[in-house]
Amino acid sequence: AGSAGSAGSAGALSFVRADVGRLPFATGSLDAVHAGAAMHCWPSPSAAVAEIARVLKPGGVFVASTFLDPTAMLGDALGSDSSVQPLSALFRESGVGTGGAFNQFWSEQELKDLTAMCGLVDFERRRSRQFIFFKVTKRLAPVGQ
Repeated sequence: AGSAGSAGSAGALSFVRADVGRLPFATGSLDAVHAGAAMHCWPSPSAAVAEIARVLKPGGVFVASTFLDPTAMLGDALGSDSSVQPLSALFRESGVGTGGAFNQFWSEQELKDLTAMCGLVDFERRRSRQFIFFKVTKRLAPVGQ
């Protein structure tokens, strides 16, 4: 996780290595959080994304990349992930490819649902084969808060 401007001078950038489930930042204190090719390693992705949402300022962005379930490439070719959902379910149930650093492969819809559940909206993504890069934004606080 990194924080822009936290060192007190304009444009300052700090890099901090921390447990994604317990980020050492105040609530609503960061403009952005980046997690590059990491989500598949997290023991509790839902807790981690909730923690990222906690430390983001309203309007702050979370940018991440991770790995899609391998059937996503076939979904791209057919024009829809939903068309390969039964094959995806079989792949996931088999446990093939998981273990070691890979705790989980994702579907794009799962990433959308997870981030939305944590108050992160405006899901934008780019996909390349089994890789997805996405950006979401923390909802702005309602007027008067």
